[in-house]
This record gives sequence, C-alpha cells and structure tokens, in this order.
Amino acid sequence: MTEIYLDANATTAVLPAAIDAAARAMKECFGNPSSSHATGIRAKTLMSQVRQRAARLLGAGDGRLMFNSGATEGIQTAVLSALCALRERQSAGQRIGKFLLYGATEHKAVPESLMHWNRLLGLNLELKKLPVDQDGQHDLEALRLLAGDAALVCTMAANNETGVISELAQIEAILQQSGSDAYWLVDCVQALGKMQLDLAATRIDYATFSGHKLYAPKGVGMLYVRPGAPFTPLIMGGGQESGQRSGTENMAGIAALGAVLGALEDGVTFRSHQQLHGFRARLIASLRLAFPDIVFNQPLEKTLPTTLNFSVPGLASKELLDLFDAAQLRVSSGSACSAAKSAPSYVLDAMQLPLWRSSSAIRMSFGPLADDAFISAACARIEHCGLAWRQGAAAAPSAAADPVVRFNLDGANAWLVADDASRSCVIIDPSALLAPRLTAYVRNHGYQLRAILSTKALPMQDSARCELARALGSDAGPGAGNDAFGWPAPGSSELRLGERKFLCKRQGEHQAYLLGSAGEEPFAPHFAFIGELPAAAIESTLIEPDTLLCPARDETGRLCTSLRAEQNPAHEESASGMHLEAAALAQFLAAHPGALLVDVREAYEHAAGMTSAPGQTVLHVPLSRLASHLSLWLRGAPVPLVFFCRSGNRSDKAVACLRRLGYRNAWHVSGGLALGNPVLRLDYPKAA
Repeated sequence: MTEIYLDANATTAVLPAAIDAAARAMKECFGNPSSSHATGIRAKTLMSQVRQRAARLLGAGDGRLMFNSGATEGIQTAVLSALCALRERQSAGQRIGKFLLYGATEHKAVPESLMHWNRLLGLNLELKKLPVDQDGQHDLEALRLLAGDAALVCTMAANNETGVISELAQIEAILQQSGSDAYWLVDCVQALGKMQLDLAATRIDYATFSGHKLYAPKGVGMLYVRPGAPFTPLIMGGGQESGQRSGTENMAGIAALGAVLGALEDGVTFRSHQQLHGFRARLIASLRLAFPDIVFNQPLEKTLPTTLNFSVPGLASKELLDLFDAAQLRVSSGSACSAAKSAPSYVLDAMQLPLWRSSSAIRMSFGPLADDAFISAACARIEHCGLAWRQGAAAAPSAAADPVVRFNLDGANAWLVADDASRSCVIIDPSALLAPRLTAYVRNHGYQLRAILSTKALPMQDSARCELARALGSDAGPGAGNDAFGWPAPGSSELRLGERKFLCKRQGEHQAYLLGSAGEEPFAPHFAFIGELPAAAIESTLIEPDTLLCPARDETGRLCTSLRAEQNPAHEESASGMHLEAAALAQFLAAHPGALLVDVREAYEHAAGMTSAPGQTVLHVPLSRLASHLSLWLRGAPVPLVFFCRSGNRSDKAVACLRRLGYRNAWHVSGGLALGNPVLRLDYPKAA
C-alpha cells in the first residue's frame, strides 16, 4: 500500500519540474552569480529571471525581494531591521511605540525572534500577544486599542495549524486609522500559491516566504521589504544580494523555486481554488464517515481550502497519529516545529477551545498539486482507518487475559484492571483529560465499571470521577457509599474482581491498591498501584520484591518498576546493547531460533496495518497492556524477545522496562517499521 502524504503544511515533495531545474542549475548553470565571466553571468541572469517572476506573482512593485534560506531567516531579518530602526529613533529622541505586538497564533519563530533581538539590542520593549477569537481571527477591537502604542506588529496571512485566513485589509485599516507608525511584518508562508497577494498595494513592510511549503526544496525562501522600510542585513560578508544578504547564493534552490513560481504563473499545473474546496469537502465527508463524533477546530468558511484541523472525542492525538501512520497516511498533530512536544496546541488554546480539543487535535493538509485520484485514495484510506479503529477498539489482542491497561497523557497515568469473565473493570487514578479515552475504552469492550479508585483523597465533585460515572451510567462515582478515595466498601480492605482481589493499604495521606489472586494464601500481590508515592516509601512487608509497582506519574516513560529493580541500579545500565538495527534482525533471529517477535503497537494500529514475519512467531502485546505480560515473562523461562513498533520509541521503552526488572533477554528494533525491514512485513486489509 502506497504512502498517502497529508502533511503539506509541514513540507511538500519537490515538484518534478523543480528537480529538473535544480539539476540543470547544478550541471549547466553552476557559475557564481558574482563572477563577471560568461558562466557567472548566466547564473546571475537565471537568478534575475526568478526574482522578476516572484515580483510579478507577489505584486511586489518597487519593493525589495531577496532570496534567503527560508521563512525563519526572513523573520529574523525583518525583526532585526525593524528593531534596529526603532533603537535609532529612540536614541534620536523620537517617540516609538512600547509594544512588540504579535498574534497569539503566530508561528513560534516570531515571538522567539522578537524576544531574542529585543534583549540583544537592549530595547526592553514589551512583547504583547494580540488575542484571537474562537474562529482564530485577530481581535480587531484589541488591535484598535493597542495600535497607537505598537512599535512593530506581526501577523500571519494564514495560520499553519488551522488554515485560518487573517483579515489583513481590516488590520491595515486599523493601523491607518490609528495613525500608527508601527512597522508591519506578515508571515506569508502558507499563503504562497493559495491566496492572491498584491504586496505593493498594502502597507506591509516585510513579508516572508518559504519554498518547501510549495513544492520547492528546503533551504530556499524569500523576503519582501516595502520601499522605504528600514533594512539591516542579518548576514554580512561578500555583499551578495546587493549587500542585503551575504553568502554565495543557493542557485539550485533558486532555480527550483523559479520552476514552482513558473507553475503558479502558467495557471495549469496547480488546482484552482474551487477544485481545492471540492477536494476538502470530500475529505470532510470521509472523516465524518470514519469518525462520526469528529469536531472541526476551525471555521471552514474562513480557512485555506487545503487545511483541516480536527479532534475526535475519546481519542488522543497520538492514538490518531499512530492509527493513520499504521495505514501509511501521514498527518500531524500541529506545527512540525512543535509536533514532538506533547503539550496541547497553543494555537487552539489561544482560540479558547476546550482543553480536550487542543490536546487531541490532528492537522490534515494537502497542496494545490493534489488531483482527483490522490483525494480518492486519501478518502478510501481515511475510511479504512475508521474501520480499523472500530475493529481494534473492541479487539482482544494476544495479551494476557484479564488485562491491566495503562493510559498515559503528558506524564499522567491512569490504570484500568479488567475481568473478562464478568466483563467488569476498575479504574485507578483517572485524570479529567484521560476520562474521554477511558470512557470510550470501557464502552468499546462492554465492561461494567465497578469502582473508580484514587490513591489520594479527592473532593466529592472531582471532575474525572464525575465525568466517568456520568458517561458510563455507573454508581462508582462520588457518593453512593464510596469514600473519598472511591473505595466502594468502607470498613472493608478487600474488593473482589473475578478471580482477583484488591487490598487497599493506607500510607499516610495516600492509599495504595494491591492486586493479586483471590485464592492465593498467603496473599502475594502481582501489582501495586502506588499513585505518586516513591517506590522506596512502599512498605516491603506488603509486597514482594518483584511486585510490579504502577505509578500515577510517569514523565520519563519507565512504565513500571519493582522494589528489586529500585535496589539494583545496575539493571538500568543493562539497557545498553538492547538495540538491533533493521539490517541485523535477520542475523539475530538466525542465531536465536527460539526468539519471539513482539509487536507493541496498539490493537487499532494492528487492524490498520498488520505485521507478519515469515517463519517467525509474532505476538501482539500493545504497550498499554505490557504490564499484563511482564509478570508472565519475569516468572517464566528467559525466551529471547525482540520488540518492535512504528518508530522504535515504544519498543525501546518496553525493553528498557524489562531489563530494569531483570529480564536480560530482550531487544528492540531501532527505527521500527518506519525505516523498512526485510524481516517484518506489513499487510493492509482492504477498506470496507
């Protein structure tokens, strides 16, 4: 199954014509544009032609248009130029505004640049966010109040996460009406090729562009500077670009950018605005079919037709990302520059959306080169993902029966213990953000919620417990005879769950829950849910050395631990040598014929893209259910285990946990399935 790339706001593939243009520049027009001989003149002419084409498309008029490495450099140059001019005016006794005003949803490059140069230049102006409304539009009334005191105003033409199009004409009118002499920087990165621009007809002082957002290579971009706007070079040296940006020009990148601009000019290569709107409507229809509860996080009528931002109740962004990626459908959870961070989207937070939406949002974006066949394939794949989610959510993967399931978000753990025979479960230490996911899990598996336990006393109206009890129609919530910890049997220390039982043990202001076999005497707990208590604080008389300690906080991805592991730090060091490169996997398996391959992707990922390895046994043990298997592996024969996942991140955590617990025969496949592997094969069921 081929990859379907729907993350064009992060970067795009390079246009074939741009590749050809870059290759020609490197082969035939490789001269230095600063050289006076014929080879250099040809290079300079090529560069001049690209600049003229860009000026026509952007309506640059008499403004400067210089080539650089991309938008971040352009933002740095524009901010430096404006702030240097402000400092000169300030030193001359002239009035300047006191605010460096920027939109609350700007790309992080803008406030970071403002902060950096404001400090280095010693201006000490106040950085101030211009708020946005729930549609992501700048608060024009707030701008009206602040414009007179603004020294520099920074806004976007269109937002990279939501595609919301800024009301640039209204912003300009307010700046004009207020008599503001503030400089104005506009980030036009997402606008190129998707919006009509006529820069010379505006009072925009600086506009930044990046080639790789529209089918040019990375490392080439442009900065527009209005006639009369101050300018200070960021890079000094040999005086290239008429002294505006030194350094030998990136001729291959400029030639490629020229080919993309040529495609924009021809009016044929890229799809029309109307076609793009039609494509987005089809994607929306498939998303709604796949995920009926989907919520879109932007006003569709005010956004670029190439961008969708959505959340699905009960699904974290990581779950959706993993599901889509398993089906080779590439999307993101927001800006590529901050996607590695698990924090909620600051863009959606600024729009005052509920926390569950900003923390579980997905961005799906495509470029104007998309065609009907691509959109049809994308829609089919989206619908396949919806089917895979429904199948995987209710599936019982090849993990131990009566599972112990871990839910994690931003370092917070919630634990669910289930009894498959009675279809009942207990939840421990839920948080409000995890409540929708826990609710969906309980519903999908048809469990009856017996108790919602906390390891510390909570108010009767604790939001997580109230939400879970209300959503699941359970009397396990606050009140109904439950104590402040949620314990449903005050006066008793025991709670039965099928063939297992919980014992509750007070530890100061905290309460730990021990889980083991109900028929085992003396009671030997397999699990201890310890909340935020340090492992060393657990009384050793209550548990065994290898009882798995399951915490309520796990910022470092340790999963769980034991008293023996905590007392043997050498086990931490045993993690070295646990990595297997993809190329070495076949050799390793040949040397260890009894080894088992363990897929730690979640059940819905497996349903979206199943793995097999001819001649090898593959177990499916989702990382969320790893705790259920740990005690089996630790008590059994030390069979060689090789873990893998999509990227190698989760399998790395699984193996590090096993080795820390004393199981040395565990390895993982570095880079996972993403890097390709001759041993591991992905099989994709046909979409319904």
